[in-house]
Amino acid sequence: MNLYHLAKMFVHTPKVALLLLSLMCLVNTSTAQSKLDSIYELDEFVVEESQVVKEIIPVQSLSGKELEKLSAHSVADALRYFSGVQVKDYGGIGGLKTVNVRSLGSEHVGVFYDGVEIGNAQNGVVDLGRFSLDNMEILSLYNGQKSAIFQSAKDYASASSIYMTAKAPLFRDRKNYNIKATFKTGAFDLLSPAILWEQRISDKVSSAFSADYIYSSGKYRFTQKVKNSIDSRGGYDTTMVRRNGEINMFRIEHGLFGKIDGGEWKTRTYLYSSDRGLPGAVVREEPGRFKNEDHQWDKNFFVQTSIKKRFSDTYSTELKGKYGYDYMRYLSDPEKDEQVFIYINNKYRLHEAYLSSANLFRITHFWNINLSADYQWNKLNANLTDFVYPVRHTGWMAAASSFSFSRVRLQASLLGTFANEAYDENVYDSDNNYQGRAEVKKKWRRYTPSLIGSYQPWANKDLHIRAFYKKIFRLPTFNEIYYTILGSGKSLIKPEYTTQYNLGGSYAKNYRNSFLSRIEGQMDVYYNQVDNKIVALPSGNPGRWSITNIGLVKIKGVETSLTGGLRWSRDLRSNVRLTYTYQKAQDYTYSELGSNGEHDVTYEGQIPYIPWHSGSAIVSTNYKTWDFNYSFIYTGERYISSANIEVNKEPAWYTHDLALTKSVKWQGRDFRLTAEVNNLFNQQYDVIRNYPMPGTNFKFIVSINL
Repeated sequence: MNLYHLAKMFVHTPKVALLLLSLMCLVNTSTAQSKLDSIYELDEFVVEESQVVKEIIPVQSLSGKELEKLSAHSVADALRYFSGVQVKDYGGIGGLKTVNVRSLGSEHVGVFYDGVEIGNAQNGVVDLGRFSLDNMEILSLYNGQKSAIFQSAKDYASASSIYMTAKAPLFRDRKNYNIKATFKTGAFDLLSPAILWEQRISDKVSSAFSADYIYSSGKYRFTQKVKNSIDSRGGYDTTMVRRNGEINMFRIEHGLFGKIDGGEWKTRTYLYSSDRGLPGAVVREEPGRFKNEDHQWDKNFFVQTSIKKRFSDTYSTELKGKYGYDYMRYLSDPEKDEQVFIYINNKYRLHEAYLSSANLFRITHFWNINLSADYQWNKLNANLTDFVYPVRHTGWMAAASSFSFSRVRLQASLLGTFANEAYDENVYDSDNNYQGRAEVKKKWRRYTPSLIGSYQPWANKDLHIRAFYKKIFRLPTFNEIYYTILGSGKSLIKPEYTTQYNLGGSYAKNYRNSFLSRIEGQMDVYYNQVDNKIVALPSGNPGRWSITNIGLVKIKGVETSLTGGLRWSRDLRSNVRLTYTYQKAQDYTYSELGSNGEHDVTYEGQIPYIPWHSGSAIVSTNYKTWDFNYSFIYTGERYISSANIEVNKEPAWYTHDLALTKSVKWQGRDFRLTAEVNNLFNQQYDVIRNYPMPGTNFKFIVSINL
């Protein structure tokens, strides 16, 4: 069966594909060894952790055991524990989840999976809710860009980057395979089986296959404050049930990992399908009257490959390639929902092809140069009348140089962005008579620099002071320009120009024979300025947001994080992770002075959904075969509009989550049993106004390593 037939089978009959692939795993299990060991990769996690403090660019990472212990369903849930991050969540397991870093917007966040960037046709952002943590080894967030200059040109093109690194197969005791099976159940009628199968093919080639399925009714109770505008009795509270949030989701991934002389290669195939309801906003004046019945179908497929090789002490290269296909269907029917007036059955298909070449030259032992070039082709099709059918060719070229001395590291880069776009539009004469269709062409040429520096004041102290400056040019996505309900309806969205400044430092120290085993801290002060900032706001239609430009935004912030390891006894240890963020993100768009000599009410207002204060805490305790994990998230007051008036204010919210895990060895198999309580104190809150989140809920997880 070739890749085409597999993809075709997946699109039309995903459950059949899951059955066949599960049978393959069972056949392999029955023919393999009977005595297997655990596959925890603790050694690799410790190495990664020690590297974090030496980064020039501010970086936050979660890996290994930390990811396993979080009360998190997906990558988006885990990112909530990073400082400077706002996760927009529209409720439930199936709700759309997007990430905003340092108030620059989700489109400024590059999302990379095994080193290759991910795109998505849905609302111009990557829905991080569709990526599982089960087979994730490291999750990292960089502000600015990665510190290593040996990277693709596209890596330089984002204001911040999320890097998801999947687990590479690790075989112990001459084993040829590892299998991990997991089953999750709990609130919202959750059913979620998953399997991870790693196979040694030869001494230099191995594979990893994972598959999981999620079903949830998406129903949960919440308390709603009702604004009574009918009589003089005033408002009141009522308990309601969140409906139309069901999801059927299926995902399979397959990775191949190979070693060559002086290098390695990776290939990954990803298939995803979801069928979910969009619960919509809750109406406060008449709760329960409007029952949103909108529905959305997503199908995503990509295959990517990369090869990295060191030819000599002076030259290394890395090549990457990818093809991706995203399909999204959105249905809104006035016969099912009285607040809908127009029947909508929109279908979008986005094609993407990507090639990259990065070349590292070592001039001397302290001076390196990287030259990289990327090309990407995108085409968007839709079933809309008079749709514009845009095609965009984008090229990036980057030149970077780094200098590494004993206690000083410097980097500089220059990125060139070259884009050509063509689309069709209707043509009319002076009397507004239709004359047919004509092709319109646009092009952009922009150059943006960055400069990074790090200084270690004392050679024997793990203290580093760092700073960076970076400019970014971002074109509006197809979604921001061309997603529409009727006709072509092109928006007039302008490109963004972003300038970033950052000053910070990090410190780490290990302790021997002490209650405190390790302490590590980071602090960064930053200032960002965005011209023509593109902002997406929820509208009455969940499938089409309101997209607009804010002329000038100035963002000032402070990020801090502190982690520590505690030794209570030989068998009892704890790890603590604390983060805090302060952000002041103001709308400085010029406005004419009114008759009273004052600016418009939005001038200098905090931009939508950015809190001044936010933070998180994670406390993990291990005693022999028991693990206890406590996590806390706090988001302060914020506004739904740059008009910072009382009616637009959203209250602060916080949640407490607990998880208890027991590891058991039975009949030569390793079992892990986990019970979770999320939102322990039943906090009633909205991340986005009128999109209520779940109260107290439970989850149970059973996993077995074969």
